[in-house]
Amino acid sequence: MADDHTHVQEFFGARAADWDRRFPDDGPAYAAAVAELGLRPGDAVLDAGCGTGRALPPLRSAVGPQGMVIGADLTPAMLDEALRAGRGSSGQLLLTDVARLPLRTGSLDAVFAAGLIAHLPQPDVNLRELARVVRPGGRLALFHPIGRAALAARQGRQITDDDLRAEPVLRPLLAGSGWRMISYVDEDARFLALAVRQD
Repeated sequence: MADDHTHVQEFFGARAADWDRRFPDDGPAYAAAVAELGLRPGDAVLDAGCGTGRALPPLRSAVGPQGMVIGADLTPAMLDEALRAGRGSSGQLLLTDVARLPLRTGSLDAVFAAGLIAHLPQPDVNLRELARVVRPGGRLALFHPIGRAALAARQGRQITDDDLRAEPVLRPLLAGSGWRMISYVDEDARFLALAVRQD
């Protein structure tokens, strides 16, 4: 797992400084996905793999000043960019591994995860850890600002049936990790899978 961490940190660390400039138009897609998460004022939410913190302002708006917003990421350079962009005021930033969160069991109402699942070394185990920190009935949003086909084209690869984000793969993966998928959208303009924490 240390090798996985090193790879992720090197990959994102090298790209952190210009990450927001590379994807300047994603803000509305993030805000729309956060809105679909169904957060309420006073809720506690985690942005798992928060990167430069683009979801933190809409998450803060959704939960209000009494709510709790935590942004967790494994890459120090990404969190540095979140601070430079002024997003640290929208939530508490944690340098941590989402596979071993320093949070109490059942302490959150929801988890937002943009682009995270493809970078999880053990998706079933890691999704189970996200389920651990969410109360029963709480929600998970797996999001990407473009869909699977558009992302594959951007990366110069073919879309495959064994992609973790393919619905026939993702639905049972979530079910085996403590989640029940309640909606699935995979369009050119966005990917969003919503799930509820099972009792």
